Formats: sequence, structure tokens, C-alpha cells
Amino acid sequence: MNLENTVIECRGVTRQFQEGDLNVDVLRGIDMQVAEGEKVAILGSSGSGKSTLLHIMGGLDLPSNGEVLIQGHDIANLSETKRGKLRNQTLGFIYQFHHLLPEFTALENVAMPLLIGKTSVSDAQDKAADMLKRVGLGHRLEHKPGQLSGGERQRAAIARALVTRPKAVLADEPTGNLDHQTAEKIFSLMQELNAETGTAFVIVTHDLSLAERMDTIYNIQDGLMV
Repeated sequence: MNLENTVIECRGVTRQFQEGDLNVDVLRGIDMQVAEGEKVAILGSSGSGKSTLLHIMGGLDLPSNGEVLIQGHDIANLSETKRGKLRNQTLGFIYQFHHLLPEFTALENVAMPLLIGKTSVSDAQDKAADMLKRVGLGHRLEHKPGQLSGGERQRAAIARALVTRPKAVLADEPTGNLDHQTAEKIFSLMQELNAETGTAFVIVTHDLSLAERMDTIYNIQDGLMV
């Protein structure tokens, strides 16, 4: 793999948590790379460490040992402010639960990452409207999350993740809370947007059939890549 095209790289990543007097090893020496435009699945059973790895890859948590590089920057060497700025400019996040803010419209929710990044209100709203149209929600711009179906809320969450044109989107069980038909539509949408925008997707899942449609599969068992 061409290192110049690597968006995220993990080198010997470990993560320990303290539980009483015990040190619990959740991740034990993870090495992996995500290239521009690559579709990556991280497979593993519940409790295997895959969500912890995703949080560390996204700079939401730091490794106990090892290095995580985002666009060549070792996140452990960055201040919280710089790490937040790098996350905002480089990464998008999608979760199993959409985490849309209930008091804001779909348009306002999707515009939020741009506003945090100091984009003007009018420009942020234009870009948010465009991305919502691309995910099939052009007719739902002024609707609040409570007025949207589960699939529509997840589409809005995908639009929010993609509106900053990130290098990579990190998705934690993004279709796990949806019925099969809606999940298929959401996954197809992510594949289309990957092809259109060149954004890499890293999807944590326990769904083997979904993982097999990605470019690369990593399998985690008991904190180890196998």
C-alpha cells in the first residue's frame, strides 16, 4: 500500500482499562492501515474490542501504547484542540444510533460540523441541503428527527458525516438498528458515496455478509487481529 495515500494507520496499538485492581487488555498490539477510498470492515463478536479500536482510530480515545496516525499526524502528540480540528477536517462518524439533536431540523443537524469548522451559515446550509438531497432527503430539510423514520434519521446521520468531505468515515454498526430492507438501502448508499466522493469507509460490524462486500476485512478476537 502506498503510504502517501494512507488516511489512518495503527502501529502496535494497545488499550488497557482499569477495573478495580485488574488491568484489562482490550486491544493487544493492533497494526492496520486505511487507504484513501478503501472500504474496510472490522469484524468481531461483542466485547472483542472493535468499537474501542474505532474510537481510537477516530482520536476519540488514545491508545495505552502504540501509535495512531491520521494523515501522518500522531494523535497522541496533538493538543486536544488540534486533535479536534484534525477530526473535524479529516473524519466523519456514523453510529448505530443516529445522535441527531432533536431540537434542530435535518438541515441544521447536517450543517453543524461545517459551522463548528467556521464555515459561514449560508455556505453551510447550502452544502448541507446538497448532501441531504444526495441521500434522498431533499424533501425533509425542515423536518426534525422526531418527524423522520429510522432509515431517514440514519440517512441524515450519513449526510452529516459526509458534509465536510472527510478523508474517511468511521461507522460503528451503522445498520445494526435497522430492518434488513432499510439496512440494505443504507449500505448501498454508503457504497455509492464511496465511489462518488473517494471517501474511505471503516465499518465495525458483526454482519459477515456486509463485511464480505468491503475491500478489506480485519477480524478481531480478544483484542488481537486474527
